[in-house]
Amino acid sequence: MSNFRIVFSTDPKDQVTCDKCKKNKADCICVAEEEVHEDKIMVVFRLEKSGRGGKTVTVMDGFPKNEEYLKKLTKELKSKCGVGGTHILGPKAGLIEIQGDKREVLKKLLTQKNIKFKGV
Repeated sequence: MSNFRIVFSTDPKDQVTCDKCKKNKADCICVAEEEVHEDKIMVVFRLEKSGRGGKTVTVMDGFPKNEEYLKKLTKELKSKCGVGGTHILGPKAGLIEIQGDKREVLKKLLTQKNIKFKGV
């Protein structure tokens, strides 16, 4: 037999934590970020009205699950359209919501960035 025994420590220096959510690595629920290749992205447009108090929202679904990329792109699209919006990391892909029916403006902006789209 050896003199080895497992010791539990609550010292924060001994805990391995996630950089984003500051939880233990075992308890971390952060989503792994995907690489972004703009020429390989296929965005699906749709208009939503239900559950939004009658307001129309343009939803673009199919972006890579990369928080930094979505945040930057959302800010750019909102400023070019002159409206509000948000980005969401869904279970399968990221999506961007822009207030109002801005499909024509968004088509031009995505074409300039070489991002393919459908459903317009």
